Amino acid sequence: MPGDMTRSPAQDWNASSYAKNARFVADLATDVFSLLGPCPGERILDLGCGDGVLTQRLQGIGVDALGVDSSPDLIEAARKSGVKAQVGDGQNLHFDQEFDAVFSNAALHWMRDSAAVIDGVYRALKPGGRFVAECGGAGNVKTIVAAIDRILSQRGYPGLVGNPWVFADAREYRALLESRGFEVLEIGLHERPTRLPGDVGGWLDTFADSFLRVLPFADRRPARDAVVNALRPEICDRGGVWWADYVRLRFSARRP
Repeated sequence: MPGDMTRSPAQDWNASSYAKNARFVADLATDVFSLLGPCPGERILDLGCGDGVLTQRLQGIGVDALGVDSSPDLIEAARKSGVKAQVGDGQNLHFDQEFDAVFSNAALHWMRDSAAVIDGVYRALKPGGRFVAECGGAGNVKTIVAAIDRILSQRGYPGLVGNPWVFADAREYRALLESRGFEVLEIGLHERPTRLPGDVGGWLDTFADSFLRVLPFADRRPARDAVVNALRPEICDRGGVWWADYVRLRFSARRP
């Protein structure tokens, strides 16, 4: 989502494609940013910073912000924008009580070992520090995923073996946070139909390429186009606008 850190090995990220097809990810971060409530002088880790748009916003209000992402291409773009950023694995953080807050937008669902992520965040926070995030939750893009599954199954590749995501529900994620030592202040799922900047093909190219990489190279583009055609009557309105059926998991937790 921006900044999606520990991903499927087949998931590649291109900064120019991300800027074209995924700018809405940062643009729609108002609610989680408000929940974070950053203050000048705080030290905040932007976990899964992508190309650094929100890291730059944090810096702009006087936060000592550091962005971390697993994509070298996105980190290079972030650094070019003037933010402090480094390549890193969200499932293997090595910070020790350095941050007043850890913030993450649209990234945690790419990190399949959620317990390892939460443990690393806990260690990174100072006592009393907060963990504030929004990511894909249970039911996120289910219409798109179902169409991908249909098209791949027709080609003899059932089971969504290239699925890079983990979409948790609020109850299970609360339990996981609490089991790793966090006090959960609030958590919930929020339906957020999301207007795409173009057709769903650009979204598939940017976010769902790993699904199609199970296919022989020559079959990938035809399969991608078949997914677009299958989704047209489902998520494209009469005005030609495409909408992704996003469901977001948003939470705030505190390290005692």
